[in-house]
Amino acid sequence: MKQLSKQLKLPAELDKLDSVISFLETTLWQCDCPMKIMTQICVSVEEIFVNIANYAYPDNTGECHLDLSVDYEAEAGCNQMTLCIHDAGKAFNPLEKEDPDITLCAEDRQIGGLGIWMVKQSMDQVKYRYEDEKNILTLTKTW
Repeated sequence: MKQLSKQLKLPAELDKLDSVISFLETTLWQCDCPMKIMTQICVSVEEIFVNIANYAYPDNTGECHLDLSVDYEAEAGCNQMTLCIHDAGKAFNPLEKEDPDITLCAEDRQIGGLGIWMVKQSMDQVKYRYEDEKNILTLTKTW
């Protein structure tokens, strides 16, 4: 089993989203991650990063840290990505948000919650903790 670990630290600003996606794609390609899985991971992280950039630091600009670890080998089902996303913005547990009622048409649904619901559907595991005045969201995906 091989392991690859990389970190990225950057301002939590919308114009840094391309850097986040490039970081993920470059690392996941090195680990032979299938395109479908890579897309699920990138869409999930885009949702989270955009929310951090828009809401975590209402009075100023802060940073976002990504700690990516991938355990992989050629055999399918043995590969796992773990990504911890840290920010020092205001405490917010996105997992406490009630899942949207997707049986309703878009006009009848409450605003918000669809993005984190999509993240929970795409990832195998999503965990949140608030530690040392930091939001830490951990995503895990196996393929």
